[in-house]
Amino acid sequence: MRDVVILGSTGSIGTQALELVRRNPDRFRVVALTAGGSSPASTALFERQVAEFAPAFHGLGEGASVEAAARAADVVLNGITGAVGLRPTLAALEAGNTLALANKESLIIGGPLVKRVAEPGQIVPVDSEHSAIAQSLRAGSPDEVRRLVVTASGGPFRGRSRAELADVTPAEALKHPNFAMGRVITTNSATLVNKGLEVIEAHLLFDVPFDRIEVVVHPQQYIHSMVEFTDGAVVAQLGLPTMMVPIAMGMAWPDRIADAETPIDWTKASDWRFEPLDDDAFPAVRLARHVGQLGATYPAVYNAANEVCVDAFHEGRLPFTGIVDTVAEVVERHGSGVVGIAPVGSGAHDSLPALTVEDVLAADAWAREETARLLETA
Repeated sequence: MRDVVILGSTGSIGTQALELVRRNPDRFRVVALTAGGSSPASTALFERQVAEFAPAFHGLGEGASVEAAARAADVVLNGITGAVGLRPTLAALEAGNTLALANKESLIIGGPLVKRVAEPGQIVPVDSEHSAIAQSLRAGSPDEVRRLVVTASGGPFRGRSRAELADVTPAEALKHPNFAMGRVITTNSATLVNKGLEVIEAHLLFDVPFDRIEVVVHPQQYIHSMVEFTDGAVVAQLGLPTMMVPIAMGMAWPDRIADAETPIDWTKASDWRFEPLDDDAFPAVRLARHVGQLGATYPAVYNAANEVCVDAFHEGRLPFTGIVDTVAEVVERHGSGVVGIAPVGSGAHDSLPALTVEDVLAADAWAREETARLLETA
């Protein structure tokens, strides 16, 4: 029996995690639940969850999530969306809890902070791509890894040139070919900003240099990601394009939960396709590599500027191609005082000022203000 804390229980990750608890009462016990309480509907859902699972602690808001994350538990599932997940991530790690991390933003924007407090193996990724990599890495030792291959659906505009993207509408951007997600994540999948964030996340999770992390377009999304080993072997994790297995792996790692998801039906014919990423039409991944190599607070700026640009796009104030173009402009204007992040364990960190939560959140706020100013003057 594992004691589980679920942060963001009313969101997509949280509700699916609770479904797994519901189906496996002999494996999991919910000891704390938190949510944002951003709407009456989500608050009502949260109240129903509390009544059903009767956790020892529950609450709404960032403070409640920080408190819950610090409680003694076998695993803390951080399913919060956005930068507000950073403090709960740090609280869970500092308390010594295993962190099942779906809140990619907290690792991306707080990279050196999170890496500084995390023990080896303490973070279990819940993103489907990173869960796939973590599972595939079990096939060899770290020094046998040649590169990581992160798969991308290509979004609704796969195959279009940059010129053909100029006039796409918000409604078109929200038509993801495989998933129904929130506005920001779905738009990020259309621009491939989401894949750029995942490249940074892969670098931080697995300590693999950016030049050994490749993105390949796989529209069917049955192969969630791959690891290429030095002998030429490629190990991939396959499954339906859903989140149930990654969530289950995050909660039960390194064990598996029986029947977490329906397996692929191999009696049905299907074609799986792979295509190279078009960096000219979709420059978000290339920009993310640059941002990740700069390190420090640059990833926070990339993430925050993008969120403002996504809102502007959906409000009709910015063209689709202007999203990443504007993010690139804000990144160029940013100066953090730290030009890069040295490899973990290299000792080079000693000469750099230690990044703080306040630094990260200040960069986040600056990027939002600077992006809004640029949009007003455009």
